[in-house]
Amino acid sequence: MKKTLRRTYRVSKYVIYKETLVDYKEHFWSFLGAFFGIGIIAFLQSQYLFEQENVFLIGSFGASSVLIYGAIQSPLAQPRNLVGGHVLSALVGVTIYKIVPDILWLSAPLAVALSIVLMQYTKTLHPPGGATALIAVTSTGKIPELGYWYVLSPVLSGCIILLLVALFFNNITKNRSYPTSNKWKKLFHKKHKHSLKN
Repeated sequence: MKKTLRRTYRVSKYVIYKETLVDYKEHFWSFLGAFFGIGIIAFLQSQYLFEQENVFLIGSFGASSVLIYGAIQSPLAQPRNLVGGHVLSALVGVTIYKIVPDILWLSAPLAVALSIVLMQYTKTLHPPGGATALIAVTSTGKIPELGYWYVLSPVLSGCIILLLVALFFNNITKNRSYPTSNKWKKLFHKKHKHSLKN
């Protein structure tokens, strides 16, 4: 009994220690990726649009940044999920807004629920996509006026910016690899090795 308790204690201590280790390099690259991803979108926002027309910086991009820069191994953070989840959810959100624009108690849950099911069906589940659908039906001002243009900009254009930054910062060191698919890893690392030799 004592032997089992000691072993359980040692294993628990190791697991707790390992889980609480701080990887400063990992956090540094996560910070840089998120800073530049959101920063580029914010820069475009500040240069080309009025402050009150804050359409490039939708809140769901902040949540996406947590996944694609901070949890890069997550299946929900992969490029297919990032782009597909946001775009499909935006399409659902705009469509629901056009069908039932003035019934918030119906349009909001319908947009989120349908976007979840569509993401599940297409294997593009990305949690911030639910927020993208919700933004389409609950926003006032410029976003409802955009209609289906909302899908292209800010949603698709913002996703592409976030993805390009993620591909750069998440592959800049050998310890990070994004996306996690082997095909992408091989392709990126071949190009990366070739550029280092030249």
